[in-house]
Amino acid sequence: MSLSAPTTVVFIISVIIAIIGLLAGLAIIPGLPISAFWIMVIAWVVLAAGCLFKGM
Repeated sequence: MSLSAPTTVVFIISVIIAIIGLLAGLAIIPGLPISAFWIMVIAWVVLAAGCLFKGM
């Protein structure tokens, strides 16, 4: 299995999700129905999927 660099769109989406998770973890965005840990996991999965699947 070969890895490829994620597209710019996938990278930006992952960064935005990670920033939301960071802000939730610092209690700047209170009241989210999902914990900050799982938001960061989702950001990592999006980025990993962008590396694993070519052209994504």
